[in-house]
Amino acid sequence: MLEHILSAEFVGASQLRSQLDRTEVIATWGSDSVSVDLQVRKPYEHAALPEALVPVDAQVHDPSGAYVGEILVWTDRGATLAALEFAWVTDEMPTSLPAIVEGQLSWPA
Repeated sequence: MLEHILSAEFVGASQLRSQLDRTEVIATWGSDSVSVDLQVRKPYEHAALPEALVPVDAQVHDPSGAYVGEILVWTDRGATLAALEFAWVTDEMPTSLPAIVEGQLSWPA
């Protein structure tokens, strides 16, 4: 999913993409959360994003096309991948990350 989201072009995108094979999940945001903290193993190339939030539009829709949330990718001071967040607007917390269906993020998968 990170590879799909980071395929967008923005300042620092190529550096963040180069970190993908060195990135691992180090914690979840809660016992039932699908949002996770990430850590990039050294050596890595620093990105130079002006903000901590990666500037991509990663909206998530259900199979009928209704908006159910978005995926946010966070960095550590704009330099390295730090977190993947499923920010949902549904009544129920998601139990899985969305799938990529026809180039779009879809949930439930």
